[in-house]
Amino acid sequence: MKLLRSTLLLLLLLCTSHNFAQIIQTTLAPNELPPPPSNWTKKNQVGFDISEIAFVNWSAGGTSSISGLFKGEFNRTYVKGNHKWVNELIVKYGLNKQDGTELRKTDDALMLNSTYGFRKDTLSDWYYSAKFNFNTQFTDGYNYPNRDIAISKPFAPAYVFLGAGAENSNKEKNRVFYFSPITLKTTLVLDQTLADQGSFGVKKAVYMTDPDNPDNKILIENGQKVKAEFGILLTGYMKNEIYKNIFYENRLSLYTDYLHKFGNVDVDYDTRLDLVVNAYVKANVGVHLVYDDDIKTKVDVIDPVTGSTSQVNDGPRAQLRQVLGVGLVYTFQ
Repeated sequence: MKLLRSTLLLLLLLCTSHNFAQIIQTTLAPNELPPPPSNWTKKNQVGFDISEIAFVNWSAGGTSSISGLFKGEFNRTYVKGNHKWVNELIVKYGLNKQDGTELRKTDDALMLNSTYGFRKDTLSDWYYSAKFNFNTQFTDGYNYPNRDIAISKPFAPAYVFLGAGAENSNKEKNRVFYFSPITLKTTLVLDQTLADQGSFGVKKAVYMTDPDNPDNKILIENGQKVKAEFGILLTGYMKNEIYKNIFYENRLSLYTDYLHKFGNVDVDYDTRLDLVVNAYVKANVGVHLVYDDDIKTKVDVIDPVTGSTSQVNDGPRAQLRQVLGVGLVYTFQ
């Protein structure tokens, strides 16, 4: 019993001495300066929109369906003195399922934007800037209901923009305009089948007719998987609160090539109206318009003799996508 008491007393003395030493050390130690603020700011936002409609013995008729769209936006910005480096990653993927049909893709995008800028003084909104942009998709795309022939695939296409120019950035007005007279645009079509078809503007494969069988084509040269262009790029971004908890966002990209049809402008315009219910619920209405002379619309053609279906190019057309969704949004640092 005495041994137990002695042991407990010794342990208590050791703990007390250790804590007392820590208190003395903390009191006598010089005051440490707080760490300097980071030059990096970051913002992460993920969301999921869902819409559903169901019919049971509905006399007016209708088709039950459900749609879901995942969205993610991740921003990293570095600011120090007159230097600024802005990085943005945007991902989107949506699916739709209707009664009597297979699962279909409604949205698919992977975009990375990076811009470095330098200005002469802290009062100016003008920067000497260099910009990098990358854009592709996650999964195969189809001209529904045809699911046998893919009209697009991951990295088929993928677009890379790299250039230098001037940027006007105003943080208070939340708008950015960028102009580059020297921009390299690279189109990648890394699927050989699509490259042989000349999809998305790459040089298509060269064939010759088999002299022994006129219906047979002999491949002479594979289609190119890479197309490089050099031209002018103009981009703009603006987001304003037009009414309380209603935000209007615009993204615009205009590009024209110096050597190939100069003045024929590729247009990519994305506009969105966000209605904020609270910190976690948001409704949005959006329109995405794309026109690229190198992107030919594919249409299905049925052979009247064999009944087989094939796809042919039907020239460039304006592409339009409209989105209306309500969903959950979570923002974190």
